[in-house]
Amino acid sequence: MEVRIFLSQAARSAPSLLAPSFALVTATKRHQSTQQQPRLRFAPSPTGLLHLGGLRTALYNYLMCRKTGGTFVLRIEDTDRARLVPGAVENIQDSLEWMGLKPDEGPRYGGPFAPYTQSERLDLYKEKAEQLIEVDGSGTCS
Repeated sequence: MEVRIFLSQAARSAPSLLAPSFALVTATKRHQSTQQQPRLRFAPSPTGLLHLGGLRTALYNYLMCRKTGGTFVLRIEDTDRARLVPGAVENIQDSLEWMGLKPDEGPRYGGPFAPYTQSERLDLYKEKAEQLIEVDGSGTCS
């Protein structure tokens, strides 16, 4: 299996690569205030190879989940169909596994909140939007 990770010139020279991500900080504060097990997600867009910055975010979220007993979720943000790269979803999943960051839930792994690919959730979103319109008189955008 070949796993390739893209590292841009900016990422190679950026000293901030070791700074914690916003999602990690937010999850830490939420966990401390509610004492609930966090659900942290990594939601890359499959528009190419996994970028080092994305891998860093996945690592922070994975480590926080392991520390707190939380759930590490992989959700694929594939709604930008024009930029979708064939094989990118598989590369992302293979790269995470190769790095030892196996998600607890995701497209390849299943879970109680499936589907984990955004384009497969469009009917669910439409149904919920229609319920909001029916229940509280919300309107549609024109």
